[in-house]
Amino acid sequence: MTEEQKRRARWLDTVKSVLYGMAGHDMARYALKTRGSMEHLFILITMGDLLGVPILPPYYSLRLLPYVVPQISTWKRRMLRERDLTDALA
Repeated sequence: MTEEQKRRARWLDTVKSVLYGMAGHDMARYALKTRGSMEHLFILITMGDLLGVPILPPYYSLRLLPYVVPQISTWKRRMLRERDLTDALA
């Protein structure tokens, strides 16, 4: 590769990064936040009896248990942590 081609490739990468930052970054963050809240809700519905909120019969909870086990400890920590007004603003 010549020096001119390298410079063009760097310039193109810079333009791609700027366009992603302007157009796609907020959408990607929003999608990740939505995914996290949906996972949070799913675990609450399926494993809510761990916190005293029985929603599904235990049979279905046990069927889903192998898929949920890796996330239970972080989910419990998120559910039981103290929250204040500034958490809702974020």
